[in-house]
Amino acid sequence: MFTGIIEELGEVKQLNQELDNLHITVKSNFTQELKIDQSVAHNGVCLTVVAINNTEYKVTAIKETLEKTNLNTIKVGDLVNLERAMQLGERLDGHIVQGHVDQTAICTHIENTSGSWLFTFKYNSELNNITIEKGSITINGVSLTVVNSKKDAFSVAIIPFTFDHTNFKNFKIGTLVNLEFDVIGKYVARLVNLNKL
Repeated sequence: MFTGIIEELGEVKQLNQELDNLHITVKSNFTQELKIDQSVAHNGVCLTVVAINNTEYKVTAIKETLEKTNLNTIKVGDLVNLERAMQLGERLDGHIVQGHVDQTAICTHIENTSGSWLFTFKYNSELNNITIEKGSITINGVSLTVVNSKKDAFSVAIIPFTFDHTNFKNFKIGTLVNLEFDVIGKYVARLVNLNKL
């Protein structure tokens, strides 16, 4: 389980395809604190550490993960948002994030609003995921608050600290991002849909 508060940016150092799996080698400042079999969120995707070598570690994304996330578009040199699993007893500064990406979205608008940025994203609403005004959303692993919620789109406001310390600073119109919708909202939506049957 994660909080959506990004610890640091990791650099993709190597990509190796093996059958349907993608082995991803990442360089990070906290690599030496990791252990084999630990979970780390990469752009919001929970992956298991399978190898460690000095400042670099390796994780593996399987076909299911590659089909549902933006990890199939990463390249060597890309920066990914990293967060280690939450420790019990710590403050929950973001919201409950599972690291299980629901779908992707496309960045459709970026507006500099004199000290912050407003990013707008469009997603496929046919998958029955929803946002609500002032509700929580996770974008590339970052816990954020929804503004301008629509059926298939929403915006988020990004403060300078988040902009500087995540890969939001590299987003452009057309950037593909990972979305994890609020887990409580997903259960409520599921119950409502079941009651309609």
